[in-house]
Amino acid sequence: MNQDPKNEATPDSDTTHFGFRDVPVAEKQKLVGQVFSSVAAKYDLMNDLMSLGVHRIWKRYFVGTSGVKRGDRILDLAGGTGDIAMLLHERVGDTGEVIIGDINASMLSVGRDRLNDKGLVRGLQYVQLNAESLPFPDNSFDIVTIAFGLRNVTDKAKALRDMHRVLKVGGRVLVLEFSEVKPEWFRPIYDFHSFKVLPKLGKLFANDADSYQYLAESIRKHPNQENLQAMMAEAGFARCSHRNLSGGIVAIHSGYRI
Repeated sequence: MNQDPKNEATPDSDTTHFGFRDVPVAEKQKLVGQVFSSVAAKYDLMNDLMSLGVHRIWKRYFVGTSGVKRGDRILDLAGGTGDIAMLLHERVGDTGEVIIGDINASMLSVGRDRLNDKGLVRGLQYVQLNAESLPFPDNSFDIVTIAFGLRNVTDKAKALRDMHRVLKVGGRVLVLEFSEVKPEWFRPIYDFHSFKVLPKLGKLFANDADSYQYLAESIRKHPNQENLQAMMAEAGFARCSHRNLSGGIVAIHSGYRI
């Protein structure tokens, strides 16, 4: 299971990875956009099917250990269908604010409709944006979160630097992302599930096997726990750490702006 920063987009490279394919850097954003436009309507259903519902536990733990408090101003990147924002909104209260940012308009629309249907309007904003170039001033947020989105960013190092920029001094970035499975015995089982089961579920329930094949491949190309922690330190974050969940299927990375 090879997970390292190689083939990430850099200022000197013309290509990057889209799953296991090399594509021109300029094309990756469009290709990822097509994937999430395709899966937006079935995104929550597929998350439940793919993880047997465990993604809900991961997300609750992620927010529950975030240190978010009443009155905080939070930027939730790759906010998608609003799962994380809904949990954050409970914690910041009437005096806080959660800004949901996503590059994909279809995902934002699904999230807005979902939260509106639950009566959640006050203290929420929706912004279509690119995580590599955030449209906010320096020192704008107490916390920046990104859940299951960083691996789809073309230039992860640039995005991490911009997250650092928009945080207030003392602010914290939290990244929830698929990572490298640690138990050797479990890796073949996980690979079978990823490459044999997920595309079939995508075909059956979302009529889209290719997008779920890409999502499985994108996990394998994402930097593993140690490499992502090093990238965060290089972006300027201090006290960087990570915590594995479910044997490293996912990990929570944390860093502070000081």
